[in-house]
Amino acid sequence: MHHSWLLRTRNLTRGRLPLLMGILNVTPDSFSDGGRFHALDLAVEQGLQLQHDGADILDIGGESTRPGATPVDLDEELRRTIPVIQRLAREVRIPISIDTTKSEVARQALAAGAEIVNDISGLTFDPQMLEVCRTTDAGICVMHIQGTPQTMQLNPSYRNVVTDVTEFLQQQVDRCLMAGIPAERMCIDPGIGFGKTAEHNLQLLQAVPQLQHSLQRPVLIGHSRKRFLARLLGREVDERLAGTIGVSIALAAHGVDVLRIHDVQPIRDSLVAWQAVSGQPGSGDTP
Repeated sequence: MHHSWLLRTRNLTRGRLPLLMGILNVTPDSFSDGGRFHALDLAVEQGLQLQHDGADILDIGGESTRPGATPVDLDEELRRTIPVIQRLAREVRIPISIDTTKSEVARQALAAGAEIVNDISGLTFDPQMLEVCRTTDAGICVMHIQGTPQTMQLNPSYRNVVTDVTEFLQQQVDRCLMAGIPAERMCIDPGIGFGKTAEHNLQLLQAVPQLQHSLQRPVLIGHSRKRFLARLLGREVDERLAGTIGVSIALAAHGVDVLRIHDVQPIRDSLVAWQAVSGQPGSGDTP
């Protein structure tokens, strides 16, 4: 990894392959797992399974952020996420990330044992979020979004998507630095699918090395099962695994630091196999 990512109790570093962040949605309406895991025991079981399959991080979210999703109120989001985090923090070895834009959800999740705040708004939707992250020493993932999940896909437009996204991320990183959050605690995410056309997404995916270089932080990409793959391949959501794998391998070759994915085992297998044959140490690696 070009830069390691400092969490509350540990340091994450990209090895020969990107770190895999396994997605655990505890939402009845999540766009891809359709809410199979919103009962507590099932969610805990699924979290343990993701660790077993080779996830390096567990990302738990209680509010769907797919295009047009209905916002969830605070109490409901807490009810969905906190009991799962309390249980899993005792049972898994890997760090837990809370996927939320609400500072109170982040605060309670960190108190329950989470180590990372993954905020799709780049810490902009909730004015208290910066302070919660600073006082808890959380690792943070700063993401770019254009608009909100309700509006973001209506008419995404940029002068130059790579430049615009880089500038936004730099602003948010600077904002965190000013608030007293050290750079080592930050990871950045260009926000694939969050206010972007399929073409914008492809340009950003190709620009991973540029983002790493410009911002000097680890880059996380969440491309798993997303709609641009359907545009690319003409497939429905349940037929997007192969496309997700193809993009994952291309990103690994670009030296991406973290991949946020649903299908941990097939993606880990494909990356290990690709690595063995390509003989590439991965561009973020020192031999």
